This record gives sequence, structure tokens and C-alpha cells, in this order.
Amino acid sequence: MSDLFGQTMLPDGSMEYFPHWLSRGNSDKLLSRLLSDIAWQQPSITIYGKRHPIPRLQAWMGDRPHTYRYSGTDFTSVTWPDYLASLAKELSQIAGVEFNSVLLNLYRNGQDSMGWHSDDEPELGETPVIASLSLGAERDFTLRPSGATRQAHSLPLQHGSLLIMKAGMQSDWQHALPRRARVSEPRINLTFRKIIAA
Repeated sequence: MSDLFGQTMLPDGSMEYFPHWLSRGNSDKLLSRLLSDIAWQQPSITIYGKRHPIPRLQAWMGDRPHTYRYSGTDFTSVTWPDYLASLAKELSQIAGVEFNSVLLNLYRNGQDSMGWHSDDEPELGETPVIASLSLGAERDFTLRPSGATRQAHSLPLQHGSLLIMKAGMQSDWQHALPRRARVSEPRINLTFRKIIAA
């Protein structure tokens, strides 16, 4: 790994950013492998009582089948390949949390997006820590305090960058990945998590 210089981006220190965590060559290889290997899906979720396909593709993996529920839908992970298991182990050492699952999102271009939310589902525990690895097109990661209606911060996530969302962030902040019309290349985001068994 290269350039493990962390930058705390929020006043409360709830986030740490490593802009070049993976080298360009390793980032390119991992992006290519994920695009070809992963069985990407486009599930639907319930919003205000209606079913809608999410505006991105997704895959859910882990060390064993884990169930994760959001927006009225249950998702069960499939067993991750060895190279993602190795990545999870390395990120667990950095974040100080034993990650056992990863949610992969494929944003095919700038029209794919993620709305405002916090990763605060019960399966993640009271103070989840999440490691987010970005590959491909640079996209803006936007933030606002929980309960606010206006964006407060924006961080462009680079190819090969690592973002650690520390304990407390999901209760205090919301984040989103807005549409960007000028972006034509794909981006893959891997968010490593610890699912707590019921």
C-alpha cells in the first residue's frame, strides 16, 4: 500500500481519508476484476410504500451468509472470494474492527447515485465503523449533519482511496453520492462492515 497519510475531514474527527491507499496499478487490476467477476444485481427497495429499482448495481458478500435489512428489503450475502477476504483482513487491522461483510456498489456512470442516508441499521450495532474503498471514476461524497437539510461538506473520492467512517459518524452525519452528468466512467465502491448476529 502507498501513501497511508490520513486526513481527518470532519470537526468531530469521525472520518479519516487516505487518498492513495492502493497504488494506481493495483486499483486498476481490482476494478477490472470486480467488473468482470461480480454477479451484479439491481434490487428494488420500498420508498413511501412503492417499490423502485435502486439507481446503481449492487452485490452483498461476506465470510458466511449474513442478512441485512434496509428500505423494507432483506439482503443475504454470498460467500466472498479469497481476494476480498484478504482485503477485509487488511482493512480490519487498519480500522480496528473485524469486518465480516462487504456491500459493493457499481455506479455505471454519473446518472447512478446514492441518496442521503446513514448506515445505522440494527445489524451494524450501535456505533458501526465502516471502511469504504473507491475504485474508478472520481465522485463527490457529500455530507450533512443528521437532521439538517443542506449539504455541509463534499469530498471527491479518488481511484484507490480509502475512507474510514469511525464510530459515531452514522448517528451524527448523513452522506450521499449525488448524480454528476459529466461523469461517463464507472465507479465501484466497497464498504466493509461488521454484521452483528442476532
